[in-house]
Amino acid sequence: MAPIQRLLGALVLVILLVAGGAGGAWKVQDWRYGEQLAEQARLHGETLNQLNLAAAARQQAEQDKRLTLEQQLQASDQTNHKALTDAQRDQSRLRDRLATADLRLSVLVDAADTASGCTVPATAATSCVVHGAPRARLDPAHAQRIVGITDDGDQGLIALAACQDYVRALQR
Repeated sequence: MAPIQRLLGALVLVILLVAGGAGGAWKVQDWRYGEQLAEQARLHGETLNQLNLAAAARQQAEQDKRLTLEQQLQASDQTNHKALTDAQRDQSRLRDRLATADLRLSVLVDAADTASGCTVPATAATSCVVHGAPRARLDPAHAQRIVGITDDGDQGLIALAACQDYVRALQR
């Protein structure tokens, strides 16, 4: 064999050994990186599972808070509705009593007020058994209007209380 052939044979042998060694090194690296990637994937999966569990717990807590708030608002609504219907029933009874003349509204009259142009005797008439400050009876139609105004005011106050209860419940 010629020295060139030996040299070429040795060179091919060296190339094969280097290629085999590099391929083996790559296989070892592939094996090590494969293990690392598998470990990272496992840790990533565990982290995602923990995040999902935490999110589910937060969602359940929020649902519980919402349910509690809804129950509080419903109880408050029932209380305010009862107060409103009671006030309406009382106002209706008062209007009925005024309409049937079972009840008369009167106002105190300032007997010392001469600027009004209406003079009221300072002393009560002898046939009157009511003692105290002089009073003037209101016309039933005016009394009905006054009761209507107070009814509107009562409903407004009850609605205001309902709104305040709602805001307080939301702030908790």
